This record gives sequence, structure tokens and C-alpha cells, in this order.
Amino acid sequence: MRLQDLQYELPPELIAQRPVDPRDAARLLVLHRDTGQIEHRRFSHIGQYLNPGDALVLNNTRVIPARFYCRRHTGGRIEVLFLHAAEGGWRVLLKPSARLSQGERLRCERKADVEIVLTGRQERGEWTVRPDPPLGWSELLEQVGQTPLPPYIGLDTAGRPGEPDAQDRERYQTVYAAAPGAVAAPTAGLHFTHELLADLLRSGVRRVDVTLHVGLGTFAPIEAEDLAQHRMHAEWFEVHTQALDTLRSTRATGRRIVAIGTTSVRVLESLPNLDGGPVSGWTDIFIYPPYQFRHVDRLITNFHLPGSTLLALVMAFAGPELVRRAYAEAIARRYRFYSYGDAMLVL
Repeated sequence: MRLQDLQYELPPELIAQRPVDPRDAARLLVLHRDTGQIEHRRFSHIGQYLNPGDALVLNNTRVIPARFYCRRHTGGRIEVLFLHAAEGGWRVLLKPSARLSQGERLRCERKADVEIVLTGRQERGEWTVRPDPPLGWSELLEQVGQTPLPPYIGLDTAGRPGEPDAQDRERYQTVYAAAPGAVAAPTAGLHFTHELLADLLRSGVRRVDVTLHVGLGTFAPIEAEDLAQHRMHAEWFEVHTQALDTLRSTRATGRRIVAIGTTSVRVLESLPNLDGGPVSGWTDIFIYPPYQFRHVDRLITNFHLPGSTLLALVMAFAGPELVRRAYAEAIARRYRFYSYGDAMLVL
């Protein structure tokens, strides 16, 4: 598959800048893979497509306030995006980074008594760093960090990224977020409310929590025209024994595994099988057509950016032509796109 196969034209006004309220009032495009039929519903109707015994797989990662700003001693401003803890320090993405040098110290804007020491240049703008004085990453980020919204959210009238709204710490977070570590939200899950989840569980749907800390692997652009040449960043995931037990029994009883979002799909498809447990580690799985899915029967997802690994995964699941037709209809019917936008259910 070629990068050009993932392109489409989206009117800028369809990029959602704020989520709907309540969350489950978002629109839901239902795509039937077997017939090609498309339905238009509300997310609150999702239970009509789930049966007792089906397993709803949720990525329970929690978005951390991973973005903050520092100053060089020459005065230049540097954006810092915390990625994860690394041996002897942290792994971060720095912008701009071309003129930075190993050993340089950056002073935190919101905490002038803390400096970030650059200990090693990595690939594609990434660095290993350490704070001076030593601090845990969660301690510093809670004091200086901002919600790392995607660049297409919060644009000002000139189309420039603005500062995150104070409400974004809550609304750019699933209601079931529990495991801190993501730098982007698993956005398909943003449509669930506590009430909707409770209703689904009462109806006999089974909840399965997995963790994938969303990082650069999910939203970094594809850098090769031939998708087979694209290399994903690795992201950390974890699946507990209880989750594997539920997934196995779901399969054994002939019920369906329903993945909430592409990150849940990547966790499930990173498992060699559903036996044993627990399983944890790093995954750099890149799913694109053609791909044979082993552990996912249905998919709930948002509408994704052109040229993205997320769109490639959805095309692998539903078929490129059917996804193109669904996206064209969503645009014609003025669905809202991307992180705060509407949802699609692929049956």
C-alpha cells in the first residue's frame, strides 16, 4: 500500500475543536463490512450493536500533562514533550532541536529553579535528558505541564495552535482512564460516559481493560511512500491475566471481541495468543492492508487524519474502498473529525 492511498480532502471546518456534551451525544456512523450498508446513529445507541457476553476492550491509559516549555540560556524557547522514563533519566521530544547540543541546560519556564540537562541526542528530534535537581517525572509535570493537545485543536483565528483550555485536562481524558503514561488520548473512548458504561455492563456486555501508553508511535506521520518501509515508534502495553481470561472465554462461547479504538487493536494484535498471562512490553506493530486480524471482531474508532497509521489500520480492518466511501459520506453529512470528533463502528 502507498502513502497516497491514505489521502483525502477534508474541509477545515469539520475538524472538531471541542467535544460534544454529553460525550455520548456524538454521532455514530455504523459501517457493515459484509453488505457495505451505512447507518447514521448516535453514540448512545452503541448498545444496540452489542450482545450479552461480548467483550468491550478499553485502553485505560491516562493522559499526563506531558508538554511544557523551557528556555535556553540564550533566551530561545524550546517545547518539551515528555515521552517516557528511560535509563538514567527521561526520553523527550524537543522542538526546535537542530541547534541544541549534548550537555546543554534548559531552564523550565514555570519552575526556574529546575533545569533539564540534555544527555544524548536520539533520532527525529528525540533526546534523553535528566532534571537537575533530580525529580520524578510525575512530580515535575504536575507542576509545569500542560495537556498535550494535538496541533489541530485550540487553533486561534489565524490558524495557530493556542494554549489548552483549562477544561481540557478533564475532557481530553476517558472516564475510565486509570494508568498514567499517555501523551495522547485513546480518542474513541472519549465518547463513553459512566452511565453508558454502566448500562452496557448491566446488559451483559463484559468489560476488558488493557493498557497502551499512547506515544509517538500512534500519531507520528508516515515517512515513507511505501507503507512497508515505515518504522513505528514503540509504545508500552500491558494485559493482565484477568483480561486474558475474559478474552478466552469470550472466544470459547462464540461471542465477539469489540476493540475501542486503534490503540486497543494494537494491544490485542500484539498478543501472540490469548493464553496465560500477564503480558507486558513494548510494541511497534504497524497494521495496514493487507492484514489478517486474529483477536478483533468489531471496531469502534474516530475519523482519522489523512496519511496516518490510524487510518491505515482502519482500512486494514474494513477494506480501503469501503472506508473511503464511509469517509466521503461522513464528510457529505458534516460529521466532526479527529480527536474531539464523531465516531464510527465497523461491524
